[in-house]
Amino acid sequence: MRLMPLLASLTALTAYVPLAWAQQGEVLRVGMRDDPDILDPTFSRTYVGTVVMTALCDKLFDFDAKLNIVPGLATGYQWADSRTLMIRLRSGVQFQDGEKLDADAVKYTLERHLNATGSFRRSEISAMDHVEVVDPLTVRVVMRQAFSPFVAILTDRAGMMVGPKAAEAGGKDFGLHPVCAGPFRFVERIAQDHITLERFPGYWDASRIHYDRVTYRIIPDSSIRLANLQAGTLDVTEIAPLDAEAVKRDANLALVSVPSLGYGALTINVSGDAKADTPLGRDARVRHAFELALDREALNQVVYAGMYQPNAQATSPLSPLYVEEIAPTKRDV
Repeated sequence: MRLMPLLASLTALTAYVPLAWAQQGEVLRVGMRDDPDILDPTFSRTYVGTVVMTALCDKLFDFDAKLNIVPGLATGYQWADSRTLMIRLRSGVQFQDGEKLDADAVKYTLERHLNATGSFRRSEISAMDHVEVVDPLTVRVVMRQAFSPFVAILTDRAGMMVGPKAAEAGGKDFGLHPVCAGPFRFVERIAQDHITLERFPGYWDASRIHYDRVTYRIIPDSSIRLANLQAGTLDVTEIAPLDAEAVKRDANLALVSVPSLGYGALTINVSGDAKADTPLGRDARVRHAFELALDREALNQVVYAGMYQPNAQATSPLSPLYVEEIAPTKRDV
């Protein structure tokens, strides 16, 4: 498969009511554009699912605003050699069912991500062979091959830890009542309507959490989400680029707009198999002509209100790996 240079770096647009960020004990009401898929880090596929699971499931590591890897459930790591990663765990952490988060739980979760049938994390951590317990707060990750991005991958869903007892008891239905080690625990879910979480009192970093409950309301239409925000039935919501100007004109609302790490692209199969036997798949000249016919800036202005950034690489401008010199091809019919 080949990524065509039809790439757009995405912008995260969030509108919120400033006065809604209030006193401890209140409910935070979040507007969601889609209903998440299964709330299980091993099997989740969607962006909106990750939004909800971030409140449910802490990760081994996280990253800060400058994309530096920072501690989470793990306090640090060290590469003993190119194929051996040592991870040190935070003490005193428990899952939302009271089970301890220790090296056995980390081994269980990482190997579940790798080996469970249908796991969407397998491709992310396939360089891993197995995990060994060194002591209650230390694991040794043994790699099949050297793979330097492995720790960075643990800042996303692959780094979310699940409660082993709950996962075993829940089986394929674990995602209906997930148990993790995050700040909020699962309460209920009504499909296509809402998801409710409540504060987990045993959370290891409880002083940082200022709401007793979080309710995610599923509202696919951006303009309806915005109307709910203006009416005071939501506190924060993601909006579409075409609604950004309406937020800016409303003195009661605030808009946060930041480049994201995501991108949208067109992928063309050039593998040589039967499915690639098309003009686009066979002939580089056709692909080049298609690329030259695209007006990325017009697409950006008309569809995304000028808020996305045309790109020619699968790397966000936010990343230190972004190369300024690699620019999109200009339209030339």
